[in-house]
Amino acid sequence: MARLELRGISKTFGPNRVLSGVDLTVGPGEIRGLAGQNGSGKSTLIKILTGVYAPDPGARISVDGTALGTPVRWQAAHAAGVSVVHQDLGLLDHLTVAENICVGGFPTTRMGRIDRSACDRISATTLSRLGVDLDPATYVGELSAAQRAEVAIARALRDHAPGQGLMILDESTRALRGSDLDRVHGMLRQMVAGGSSVIMISHSLHELASLSDCVTVLRDGRVVADLDAAAGLPEHEIARAMLGDSVTRFDRAGKQAADERPRIVVQGMAGQHARDITFSIGAGEIVGITGVPGSGYEEIPALVAGGARTTAGMLHVDNANVDLARFSVSRAMRSGVVLVPERRDRDGLALELTVQDNVTLPRLRRLRRSFFLSRTWRAIEGRRAIDEHGIRPANPHALARQLSGGNQQKVLLAKWMAMRPKLLVLHEPTQAVDVGARQDILHKIADITQDGTGVLIVSSEADDLTAICDRVLIYQADGGLTPGDSDDADTLLEQVFTTPAPHMTGQ
Repeated sequence: MARLELRGISKTFGPNRVLSGVDLTVGPGEIRGLAGQNGSGKSTLIKILTGVYAPDPGARISVDGTALGTPVRWQAAHAAGVSVVHQDLGLLDHLTVAENICVGGFPTTRMGRIDRSACDRISATTLSRLGVDLDPATYVGELSAAQRAEVAIARALRDHAPGQGLMILDESTRALRGSDLDRVHGMLRQMVAGGSSVIMISHSLHELASLSDCVTVLRDGRVVADLDAAAGLPEHEIARAMLGDSVTRFDRAGKQAADERPRIVVQGMAGQHARDITFSIGAGEIVGITGVPGSGYEEIPALVAGGARTTAGMLHVDNANVDLARFSVSRAMRSGVVLVPERRDRDGLALELTVQDNVTLPRLRRLRRSFFLSRTWRAIEGRRAIDEHGIRPANPHALARQLSGGNQQKVLLAKWMAMRPKLLVLHEPTQAVDVGARQDILHKIADITQDGTGVLIVSSEADDLTAICDRVLIYQADGGLTPGDSDDADTLLEQVFTTPAPHMTGQ
C-alpha cells in the first residue's frame, strides 16, 4: 500500500493554472525528492497537501489507503501521519529541546498543567528513534545548526507511529554543510529504514541525487519526470528535466592568470578563528576560497569587508593601504570593497522594503539628491536592476520578502554590483537558489570582471568554484591558504578533505 497517493492535483488562481493534473505516489520507507525551478508548483502542491490551498475539483489524496477529503483539513492530515519541517525550522531558542519537541501537543496533568516529566519522556523517546543523543533540558539557542535540524525533525516525527508517517522537508537542510549535512542525512536514512517516508524539497541537486530513492521533477505545474536515483543519478539529468533543455557546464571565457601587479592584496589577516590569511587578486580576476566546514574559512568574507573584527592584517587596494585591525564596513565601502553576505534574509536585504529601495540604498548618501530627484532616480535604477539581472516578478515596487530565494539573491547582487566596486566579496552566492538562478548569478559575476573588478568567492560549493574561478585557494585547519584545483570539482573536494599539506602562501 502506498504511503501517499496524489491523483489529478490541479490548482488555478484566477486566469493562471499553476498545477495541472499532478500525480505522485510515495511508498513506505521511501525518500522522494521533489525538484523544480521557482514557480514550478512545488510549494503549491505541498500547500494543497497540508490544507493551505484547496485544489481544483477532481483531486484525490490518500495516506496509507485512507482518503483525505478536499480541501484537506490539516487536523485530518496530521492525524493520518503527515508532518512538515519548514525552511526556518520554526524553533524557539528560549525553550528547551523537550519543550520545542512538544510544542503544539504538550502532555498535561489531570489538573490541566503541562506535565514536564511526560514531556521529557516523549522527547527522549523520539530522539532515541532517530539515534540522536541530546539532553532534553538543553536550550535550543545553545545548539549547533545540525542539532537544531535534528530537533525540528524530531518534533515532526513526535506523533508518527513507528514505521509510519510522511515527513515533508521544505528546504530544511539549506543551512547545513559538510559533516553536519551528512549527520542529518544519516538520521533520515535511519528513519526511513524503519518504514517512515520523506518528501524532500531542495535546490541542491547533489543532495537530491545522493539521498533520494526517486526524484519527481515539476516544470510549469506538471510532472515532467520521475527519475530513479537509487542506482545513481547524474545531477545534470535532474537539471535538464527542470529546465527543459540540456544544461551545459558554465565555462567562463578565458580564465586568466594572476596579474604581476595585483589590484588587491590581503596580508597576514587574522580573526577569531581564521589566521595567517594572505592572498592577492588581480584586476578582473576571480579567486575562490574554500575549506573544511567549521575550520574558520567562513570568517574570511566578513573580515575582508569590515563586518567582523580582525586582530591583524593589512589590505592593499590599488595604491591605498589599510590596517585591517581598524577596519569597518563604512571604511571598506570607501575603499571600494563590498560584501554579498551568506544570510541574505538577515544580513543582506531589508525584506520590508521594495526591490528598488534595496538596490539603491547604499548609494543614496553618495548622491545627496533632493527628494524628488531621488525618487525618479530610484525608479530608473530599480527598473535597470530588474532588466539587467532578470529579477522576477519584474515589479520594482514588490517587497523583497515576497520574492523567491533566487530572485532575492539577484536583488542583493544588483544592490552591490551597482556600486562598481574594486573588490566584490561573495559568501555562498548560490546558496538555496535553483539551477536556473545559479546560471544567471554566475554569469553576472563573470560580467562584472569586465571593468576590472576583482572578485573573491568564499564557498563550500566546489562546482561553483571550479566553474567560474581563475584560482581556488584552500584554507588549512592550522591556518594559511594552499592552492587547490580550479578545474575539477571532485579533485578540489578531495584536496579539501585530505590531510593538510605543509603551509604555503596562497599569494
